[in-house]
Amino acid sequence: MMTSPAQPIAFSYLAMAALSAVLMGTIGVISRFTGLDAQTVTFYRLAFAALLMLGYLGFSHKLHLLRCRPSWQVLVNGVLLASFILFYVEAMNHTSMANAIMIVYLAPIAASIVAHFFLRERLTAVNLLLIAAALFGFAMMQEFRLDFSANEAEGIGLVYALLSLCTYAGFIVINRLVPGSIHVFTRTWYQLAVGALCLLPFMLQVEPPAAAWQWGWLVIAGLFPGFLAILFAVMALRHLPAAVFGTLVYLEPIAVVLFGWLIFNETLSPLQMSGCLIILVSGISQGWFSTRQSRVHTDRFALH
Repeated sequence: MMTSPAQPIAFSYLAMAALSAVLMGTIGVISRFTGLDAQTVTFYRLAFAALLMLGYLGFSHKLHLLRCRPSWQVLVNGVLLASFILFYVEAMNHTSMANAIMIVYLAPIAASIVAHFFLRERLTAVNLLLIAAALFGFAMMQEFRLDFSANEAEGIGLVYALLSLCTYAGFIVINRLVPGSIHVFTRTWYQLAVGALCLLPFMLQVEPPAAAWQWGWLVIAGLFPGFLAILFAVMALRHLPAAVFGTLVYLEPIAVVLFGWLIFNETLSPLQMSGCLIILVSGISQGWFSTRQSRVHTDRFALH
């Protein structure tokens, strides 16, 4: 049976969204392979991604999109973007990749709670039930304990993951306040540039990576989880329903858990695996219900 011309095009955007999510999840692998500190990995990921996006905008004759004054929301989100990635990478240096990503993916839930009280985006009974389920999944991930006295690194990793959660939630909330007149490429580039500039003072105080292979990994960090992941997400968002895109976004934590298992031999107990599943299902369901209740929010991939 022949397919219509629209079908392969639709599939290509589904593939872009899925690939974007998987590429986002590679930052933890890159960070561990380089052995560099979180500030260095975060700075070069943002800086190289900003340079690559600048080149793309020039090649596609869209540099005029940057000839505007960024709003305060865009500037603040640049700071939050750098903080979110920095804390996320640091968390993965102290705890398992699964722990870090699942805690971070509670951020959309935290953002919905903030939006309920400050942005008049009211939570329904279904929303509250899904939030409670996700929090229960988080408790399962921690095996219903928060005593890390026997493993100090796990406790430090949890703190960094929670800081990443808070800054990511702030990023989501502030992005909802960005004027709609600002093009998504404009806000993305300025956020990447501001984020890199925030980390520049720290980079001036440390020696740059000495090994050529480390520089190769840093370029890869800017190209794959940076520029290409954002570009594919933006292109997919123009053609996919928000609920479909929001579902494919959850390929990122799945990919991170798989990377941790396949590459670094990280294992999860049955209880922790069940907690992961509950968080994923709650997040996906929250996305579907939120799409039906409110306007489309398309700015998630201007981040990590």
